[in-house]
This record gives sequence, structure tokens and C-alpha cells, in this order.
Amino acid sequence: PLELIDDYGADALRFTLAAMAAQGRDIKLATSRVEGYRNFATKLWNAARFSQMNECAPQPGFDPAKAKVTVNRWIAGESERALQSVTDALQTFRFNEAASAIYHFIWHVFCDWYLELIKPVLAGDDQEAIAETRAMTSWALDRALTLLHPFMPFVTEELWAKLASVSEGRKSFLMLAPWPERQGLENAEADAEISWLIRLVSEVRSVRAEMNVPAGAKIACVMVGAGGETRRRASQWEAEIMRLARLSAIGFEDTVPRASAQ
Repeated sequence: PLELIDDYGADALRFTLAAMAAQGRDIKLATSRVEGYRNFATKLWNAARFSQMNECAPQPGFDPAKAKVTVNRWIAGESERALQSVTDALQTFRFNEAASAIYHFIWHVFCDWYLELIKPVLAGDDQEAIAETRAMTSWALDRALTLLHPFMPFVTEELWAKLASVSEGRKSFLMLAPWPERQGLENAEADAEISWLIRLVSEVRSVRAEMNVPAGAKIACVMVGAGGETRRRASQWEAEIMRLARLSAIGFEDTVPRASAQ
């Protein structure tokens, strides 16, 4: 263990053992797994740096239930689901499932999608939306640190201290902070909207990979037989779709164009 800790850190080793601790299973420990979870810690650290660079700090009295921006309502609901999954798994001693749930929330939900989707908001001119997004980013990151703390106590405690504003500070160490409670933050409308966006971008990326389209090449996307709701969503999220899926244009047709990948 000490050699692995010297190479990859105690947090990465702890998380590896928890993630592989399925009941009735002999762990075949590979250093590549430990290295992978060290990269996970690095991903979290970079997300925290992004948060700091964009002036996202804990806001006293911030209520995530009052968020108005769609992507902020969505991440609040996702954090609620992550809390439920991690808590249920810990209470039934399924540590591998708890580790998997918080890993998915931080890497795939918060880092891969939320931080990408808020970049246009933070770069925009709507000061109210910017202020809300900064507060929500900080709140969601705090929630992620709290849920990850049992598995990676050192990096989470360090970030917990660094991410607080100088004036406010923290009321306690993260290890003494109360475990979050459910607040009923799920929002069906926001979930449907962002889930549609994520599925669309993911499908386009999948087709690009299958067709070996160069990463830098922009392609046209045609939606066939789209209804009113799809057209509305495509229009509302056009900038995000084109940026994340590397598109040159979004069009609508009644039939599938010739020589197109579906």
C-alpha cells in the first residue's frame, strides 16, 4: 500500500479499493485502476479551478430550489439523485455502488456536461443568470465534495477549504460538516430538456466516431420529421448543440437526405 500511495496518492488507493469492493468478489488489483482514479481526482481538481476562475464561491442563503436557469435546475436534480444513490448504498454497505454513483455524478454529469453547458451563460450578458450559475456551480461542487469525502478525504478537504470565499470561510472542516439531506430538487421539465440535449449530442458524436469523421471537421445535421417540441429545443439550444457536436448547421427535412449517416 505504501508504494502505491507514494506513486498515486492515498485517495486514489482508497477509492480503488472501495470501487472494487463488491460482495463475494476477490479483488484483482491492477495499478492501472489506481492510476485511473488518480486521474479522477485530477479531473475534480481541474473542475474546482474552473469554478474559482469564474468566481464561483459559496453564497450564504443560496436556495437551489429557486433556480430559474434550466441547466441549473437540472444539475440540482442530478445532485439530488446522486445523494440518494450514494446514501442508500452506504447505508446497506454496498461501497462499490456508492463509489460508482459519486464517480458518475462528478465525472460524467458535473464535469462533462454541466460545466460545458454553463460556459455560454458565464460568458453572456445576463447578470442575473451569471450570478445564479456561479452560486449553483459552487453549491453543486460542495455537494460533490461532501459525497466524495468518505472515499477521498484528503483532496476533498483541501478543496473544501480553498473554494470558500475569503470573507465567509467555512463553519467547519468538511469531515465535521453534516451529511446532506434531500430537498426535493428534481425538476421533470429541466430533466427532459437537458436529457434530450445530451442524447442528441451523444448520438452525433457516436456517428462521427463510427464514420471516422476528423475531430476538427464540422458537419451538417438534419433532423427528419421533427415535431414542434424538437424544433423548439433545437432552436433554443442551437449554439450549445453546434459547439458540443461540432456542427456547421442544423436543418429540418421530411425525408432522409441521400448519402447521409443516420
